[in-house]
Order: sequence, then C-alpha cells, then structure tokens
Amino acid sequence: MSSTGGGWAQLRTQARALETQTETLFHTYSQYASMTNIPLKSSEEELKIESQLQDILEKREALVGQLSRLLDSESIHSSSAVKQNNLARHREILQDHRRELSRLKSTITDARNKANLLSNVRSDIDAYRAANPGQEEAEYMLGERSRIENSHNIADSVLSQAYAVNESFNFQRESLASINRRIVGAASQVPGINSLIGRIGAKKRRDGIILGAFIAFCFLMLLWFS
Repeated sequence: MSSTGGGWAQLRTQARALETQTETLFHTYSQYASMTNIPLKSSEEELKIESQLQDILEKREALVGQLSRLLDSESIHSSSAVKQNNLARHREILQDHRRELSRLKSTITDARNKANLLSNVRSDIDAYRAANPGQEEAEYMLGERSRIENSHNIADSVLSQAYAVNESFNFQRESLASINRRIVGAASQVPGINSLIGRIGAKKRRDGIILGAFIAFCFLMLLWFS
C-alpha cells in the first residue's frame, strides 16, 4: 500500500510539473498569435515550441493513464475519492491545454495565410507596374485630377453657401425696410401723432438739459469746497 501511495504521489508531482511547463510554453507560443506583422514562414523557434508542447501533452496523457490504472488497482478506502478528484482535475486541465494549443495554431495559421495573401497581392501589383511603366504615371495623373476636381467641388459648395447667406441678408434687410415704411406710414395717418412724438422728444431734451445743469452745479460745488 505504501509503495502504491508513493507511486501515486510521484506521478502527480510529474503531472503538476508538466502542467506548469505547458503554461510557460503557452506564454511564449501565444506571442506568435498576437503578432501584427507575423512572418510569412514559421521560424525554427516557433516550430520548436510547438513540438515541445505536443511532446509534453503526450507525456501528460501517458501520466494520466498511469494514474488511472494505479487508482483502479487500489482497493476502496477513504482516500480513493480524493484521488479520483485529482485524476479528474488532471484530465480536465489536459483537455483545456489541448484545446488552447489547437486554438493558437489556428489563429497563427489564419494570420499567416492573410499575410501571405497580402504579400501576393502586393507582388502582383509591383509586377504589373513593372510590366506597364506608363500605367503608374497615368494613375498618378488621374489621382491628381480627382483631387483637383474635389477641391473645385468644395470651393463651389462654399461659394454657393456664401451666396445663399448673402441673399438671406438682403431679404431680411428689405423686410425690415418694408416694416419701417409701414410703421412710418401708419404713424403719419394717426391724427396728432407727430406732434405727440415731437413733444416727447422736446421733453426728453429738456430733462437732459436740466440733468446736465444739475450735474455741472454739483461738480462746481465740489471744486469750490474742496
């Protein structure tokens, strides 16, 4: 029983060590999946890390099998439930790591295929331009013409807006002048309105003269007594 317990503990120690090593390799391997400019071909280091991950997963699969057989050979006792939970946990982590490796490989493959496609498109464009040297100049002239036309369109739009604003101002000015004429005409038709407006203006002027004289008197008194 003690030799069985020692074998179980040793195998579990190896399994945990390989799980830790897998996490470390995943950290390095995932950097290839997050590259913005991934190389068109797999590097030696990338292939090496991928091979190491595959080997470790195979070793862990073998360890899980050994733990399962060892647990089956034991008689039922109080520690069997704990060992079964440990075995189930090792299997779960192993499956998670297999799925993660598959996901990372797929992501790297898709990114590399996209990079190869873009590279092929650029190569085709460069080859076409090399075979048709005058075409590039024609494309440049067409681009310049398009930019000039866009500038003219923008200028025409600005001028149209300016003309519209000017017409609006003229219309408002004419409306105000018409309103003013109607008010003056209406006021002239009311009997005594002109004389009333004149008396109001005269009263304002008189009040202004009185107020100005009072202020001047106060100022002179201030100078006199100071």
